[in-house]
Amino acid sequence: MTELKAGDIAPDFQSVDQNGAPISLSSFRGSKVILYFYPKDNTPGCTAEACNLRDNYQILIEKGFKIIGVSADDEKSHKNFSEKYVLPFALIPDKPIKIIRDYGVWGKKKLYGKEYEGINRVTFIIDENGKISHIFSKVDARNHTAQILEQMK
Repeated sequence: MTELKAGDIAPDFQSVDQNGAPISLSSFRGSKVILYFYPKDNTPGCTAEACNLRDNYQILIEKGFKIIGVSADDEKSHKNFSEKYVLPFALIPDKPIKIIRDYGVWGKKKLYGKEYEGINRVTFIIDENGKISHIFSKVDARNHTAQILEQMK
């Protein structure tokens, strides 16, 4: 699991979003960022999490947040996922899993008794100065917005 902690400077990244547009964490300085890592597009938990953030998007924007999702799916998968569920925020394809490793969310997982390596569902709240203010390592995918807002009071 991640070795990053609240108070650390969030690792910067440069990539593209689901539409091929350049995106970097440093370009969000001055805004609070919800940077969420998820295992795979179009799976039940990941869809629930993305749709929860989508359904509460306006509330989060009014609270000053920008939202970025990251998984190892490719740009085409992200574009299809984003269009299918009308997601109003950026999704970053991280096939080389560089961002995923930089944030320490790649690791051992267990499903149906089998152990394997993959992306752990983790959300980082990054403040206006690029520092991590909170880490959610036990994400409630269906109620993630409420979980975030409760901690940000």
